[in-house]
This record gives sequence, structure tokens and C-alpha cells, in this order.
Amino acid sequence: MSAALAACAGAPPAQPPAAAAPARTVSADPNGQLAAMFAEYFEDVLKLSPLTATFIGDPRYNDRLDDLASLEYRDAQKALNERYLARARQLDPDRLDASSRLSWEVFVRDRTLALEGFRFPGELLAIDQMDGLSSLFAVLGSGTGPHPFRTVKDYDDFLARTQDFVAWTESAQQRMREGLQRSVTQPQIVMPKVVAQLRGVITGDPEKSIFWQAVTAMPATIGEPDRSRLTAAYRRTIAEEILPAYRRLADFIEQDYIPHARTTVGWSALPDGAAWYALQVRVSTTTDLTPDEIHALGLAEVARIRSEMENVQRTAGFRGELHEFFKHLENDPQHYFKTSEEVVAGYTALKQRIDALLPQLFDDFPKADYEVRAVEPFRAASSAGAFYQRPSQDGKRPGVFYVNTHDLKAQPKYGMETLSLHEAAPGHHFQIAIQQELADLPQFRRFAFNVAYVEGWALYAESIGKELGLFTDPYQWYGRLSDEMLRAMRLVVDTGLHAKGWSRQQAIDYMLANSSMAESDVVAEVERYIVTPGQALGYKVGQLRISAMRAKAEAKLGPRFDVKAFHSQVLRDGALPLSVLEAKIDRWVAGRLAAEPAKAGSS
Repeated sequence: MSAALAACAGAPPAQPPAAAAPARTVSADPNGQLAAMFAEYFEDVLKLSPLTATFIGDPRYNDRLDDLASLEYRDAQKALNERYLARARQLDPDRLDASSRLSWEVFVRDRTLALEGFRFPGELLAIDQMDGLSSLFAVLGSGTGPHPFRTVKDYDDFLARTQDFVAWTESAQQRMREGLQRSVTQPQIVMPKVVAQLRGVITGDPEKSIFWQAVTAMPATIGEPDRSRLTAAYRRTIAEEILPAYRRLADFIEQDYIPHARTTVGWSALPDGAAWYALQVRVSTTTDLTPDEIHALGLAEVARIRSEMENVQRTAGFRGELHEFFKHLENDPQHYFKTSEEVVAGYTALKQRIDALLPQLFDDFPKADYEVRAVEPFRAASSAGAFYQRPSQDGKRPGVFYVNTHDLKAQPKYGMETLSLHEAAPGHHFQIAIQQELADLPQFRRFAFNVAYVEGWALYAESIGKELGLFTDPYQWYGRLSDEMLRAMRLVVDTGLHAKGWSRQQAIDYMLANSSMAESDVVAEVERYIVTPGQALGYKVGQLRISAMRAKAEAKLGPRFDVKAFHSQVLRDGALPLSVLEAKIDRWVAGRLAAEPAKAGSS
């Protein structure tokens, strides 16, 4: 998850310390008081996290960047969470209406978890191959990212942002040096990929830089003398400030950081690492499941999915062992595209097909559309196989379904239907775009990111593909099982790495033995889990819980169960913790039963 989106997650950014919380207020309108506090809170979030504002389409802070690597920023985050938690607790939740009570419960829970996180020195891990302002800044400056390049002010804003970026590169090095002293570093094995990413941005000619693309695409509405001024300013800024900052950071990591970084890969090797990982698990799954329980759950799911894969193998008429079937799929050229352009065109055509099927199962549709793009070359080598970028809140900037075409063997045709369902519609694009269009929700909930809910919903979206009319081809169904296997293996591998002492190679070998994934894709996945402990657990845990909620509702409601209404109930309150969502669905079922009690026992 990018820094900007993380700002809306469990540990959002903050304002500098302010006055102590006021005494308990006995307003005649506690709901209005709570709504006003939420609005004030979110405005404070945007002031400290300009990137969050940019990502949701609010341009007011486009001339600034988040000060992610400074100690002052960390202190400000902590102060905001303390301040607003205290204010929320001044309110009596029993005086709130049902909707406000739900928001209050989510807010208090999130602030409490965020404060627990400040026990651990996450700021010392300033950059990795999956996340870091250096990668995001290149996307922002490319002319095709969330930062707009339509007006003179937009161009001047990005020039101003450059100063904050250069400052961040220096602060990041300071934090990483401190991490070396305190034995809190990224694993040595992953950092050469960070260096490659950074050097991939550096060019000798500023006009060949990714940052020059915005100049090349400067709108015709920008006339002289602004066009000449901006062109000259960008040439100088790229050559004298941006590229040297990337070069200094790359040199530091390569020459000073990597030689002294830790050779272990598990979070348990860090000071207080076991407790740190346990908190990451709680945050990511929104459950009280322990790493051992999740590991066992993963092993059971892997065994179940392997059995289903063997059924597909028999249906396809392939004789031999399952690992031989995996190898057959890997080597058969009919299952792979030949060019990046073919991949994007294939997913774009599939988008049209799926869009036509969605009204069968859904009443709610986002206003914003999405488009399919290939991941930019400079970050493709170590990026995930696919990911989604949210649209602007007004829907004018579409969402983006990014497909990584760096290794075409990692994008098999048989995985297309399930990947599109997950990343686009009705997965991430549906859920995230609908959520931020819920005008009645407090903004902190409209733009919240909860891994277990968000990723759990996307994996659930894969599971309803047959209901939509997809997966009619056995190989596409295998693709569904293959992706589900990935999420089940994550339960085993993530906990294995960080709680059970697994090595990087042990994790790679386990995934290769249980899937037909390309080795390059497996390595990227394992190294992702190494630097983002716990995050990958939310997918399968979330999907299992949402599927269980549906099964329970179907069992209780019988023929009165309405799948469209169920999906609306899941989507219309945004990214809730799983326990909160489950209680909400239980109330919905009870309400439907109470409305027609005589029919409750019908079959």
C-alpha cells in the first residue's frame, strides 16, 4: 500500500500537538458534535498528509509532500491519535444514533491500535522495494499519476513538492543510519532491488527522465511566457535537484546500508519483533487470531485447494503428478501473451465483458470508471503482479487497474478472469470507488483502508465468478484456484517467515511446490511478505469471514435471501473491521426476519 493510502489506514497522519482534550460535553446533539469532530480530524489528516489529499482528488496541498521520515512527523502522528482518542472518549456512545455509534466504535478502535503501533520504530525502515516515497514520487511526476498537470499552478505545485522530496531523501538516510545503530534494518537480501529501482529513475539527460513526460505533455492551454519558464525550471530542477537526490540515496543504500543490514528475514529477529509482528497480524486481519492459528488455517486451505486442482487436472485430461501439470502449464505457450500491449488489450476487452454481467448480482455501482495500464518500467521489476489505484473522489480521474507486464510468464491467460475480478470490478474498483462516494459517511471512513475488509472483499469477488457466468473454461477455473492458492499459501508463508523461523528459500520452495507460479513471481511475493509482515494475511482471512457471513445469512433467511441486498449491506458502510461487519450483517438478517416472522421457517 502506498504512503498516501496508508495515511487513511489504521495509523493515519496527524497535526502537531494541540491543546488537551476538552471536558466531557453534554451537547443536545451528540451526533452533530461527533460529526464535527470527525470533519476536524480528517482536515488535520489532510494537512499533515498532502499525498492523501492528492490521491482523493483534493488539490489544496498539492505543493507539499508528507514528511514521512522525520521524527517530528512521527511525533505529530502520535499526538493526533492521542488527542482525538481523548476527544472521542469524552462523548457518551449510548447517546448516539446507530450510524454515529458505528463510526464512533470504528474510530476509537483505529486510534487505539494506531497508538499501540508507536511502541515500535517503524520510521527506521524508511524504504523497501514495495513502498517508499522515492517510487511514488516518480509516479506523481510522470504526468499520468495522481498529481494533476493541467494548469500552470499544477506544474508549479510539483516544483514545490520537489523540495520536500529532496528533504525526505536526506531524512530517510538519517533514519536508516539510526536503524543500523539500533539493529532495526530491512533485510539485506531485498535492498539491492531498491537500489535498482532508484538507479532506474536516474538518467544523464533530464529530457529522457520520467519527470520530463509532464513537460512533453504540457497542455496547449498553457501559453507563453509560462511554457518557457516552466520548461526551463523543470530542466534545471530535474538535473540539479531530483536526479542528484535519487543518486545520493542509491549510493547510500548500496555503499553504507546494505553491507551492514541484517542477514535475517523474519520480523522476530528485530528487537521486540515477536510483539511487533503480533500487532501487525491484529491490524491486518482485524481479528484476534494468533500466528499459529493462521498458520494452521493456511495449511488446511492449501490441502483443500490442491485437491480441487487435481480435479481440474483430470478434467483437462492431463496424466501425471500435480507438479507435472504445473510445469506443463508453465511451458505451454498457448497460455501466455507475447507482448505487453496484448496483455493490456486482453484485460480491456475482459472489462467490457464483466461489466455487462455485474447487474445480475449487484444493485450498487460506482460513478467512477477504471482503465487498464501496464506498470511503469522503472518499478515493474519488483512490483506486485497487479494492483489498483483509486479514482479521485469526484470520479473525474478514473481508477487504474495496473498489470505488471515485466515478466509475461507471470501473467498467464488462465489467470485473467480471476485477476480482473479481484483488482477491478467487482473487487477493488467497486469497493473503493463506492466507499469514497458514500457522502453520508464521515470522511475518515470514506477513505479508510482496512486490509482484511478491502482485500477480503476482492478475494470474495473472485469467488462469485461462477455466479456471474465466468470460469466456464477449466483453465480459467484453474486460474481461480491458482489465485486462491496464492492467498492460502500466504497464510503459511507469512507466519512461517515471521513467527516460525522460515528462511527466504524455504518460503520460495514451499510456494513453488504448491503452485504453477513463475519463479520470478514467487520471489517477488516472498520478498513482499518479508518487508510487509502480516499485510498478506488479510486477504484469505477476510474472504473466509465474508463468505461465512453470507452462508450464515443464507441459512437463516432461506429463499428470502437476496444476494444483491447482501452485497449492498457489505459495501454501503465502507471498510469495516470484520467483527463490526459481522455484527452489522447479523442485525440486517434479524431485521429481515422480524419484518416477516411468519415466513422465517419457509424452505
